Amino acid sequence: MRNGGAWRATIATAALGSLLAVATLTACGGGNDGGAEAGKPAPGRSSATPDPTRLPGIGDRWQRRIPADSRQVVAVYGAGKDSPDSTVVLYTRRGSSAATSAWDRVRGWPGHNGKKGWTTDHHEGDKRSPVGVFTLSDAGGVREDPGARLPYTRSAAFAAPRWWSKAYWHDFDYVIAIDYNRVKGTPPNDPTRPEGEHKGGGIWLHMDHGSGTSACVSVAESAMRYLLRTLDPDRHPVVVMGDRADLLGSH
Repeated sequence: MRNGGAWRATIATAALGSLLAVATLTACGGGNDGGAEAGKPAPGRSSATPDPTRLPGIGDRWQRRIPADSRQVVAVYGAGKDSPDSTVVLYTRRGSSAATSAWDRVRGWPGHNGKKGWTTDHHEGDKRSPVGVFTLSDAGGVREDPGARLPYTRSAAFAAPRWWSKAYWHDFDYVIAIDYNRVKGTPPNDPTRPEGEHKGGGIWLHMDHGSGTSACVSVAESAMRYLLRTLDPDRHPVVVMGDRADLLGSH
């Protein structure tokens, strides 16, 4: 009887092992997935391979707003809607066709945005950076032109007020105007606000002081010098900026 009991126990253990194996395969997608091979999507599933003609992390809503003739994009990926931290990446398009030309990642840097994060309805003094796609057409700063391709205006008038904390004094040594509520073709510090003062303005790419801004985007001096020397008006540069969740939105 003991031998018979041992035989039955062996059969039961083998059967249980088979059931566990089936359950494990099902949990990993190998049981009821239409027979998909490992590493390949099942029929009807989208491939994980990114489309090189689309900017990474940018959904349809904003992808459609990138001008067809733009071949340089500065993408600002905010860490969160209420976060001042971001990542700034420069992309260039290989060819002139928006439909078939691929985007290449050139360089990326850590950066900062508005102290309170991002908004799709920016107003003066809200301490949030505006989400959207904006052209980049003018540059300037306190310091001598480092070889900018965009029109560059050097002026002491860019200097941060000396009653600000010393950490902020060099913020505007180099700036690139983000064309939000401003007149293109004028120095970045031109005060004209076509949509009214309540919509805010003076939104720039400028040098970083290590924390959030009033509404601008900031990166290190080396990044600013590189962008100034690289952004080319003939390549119609734009900035696509916002928190990651909003940038991925399709509507």
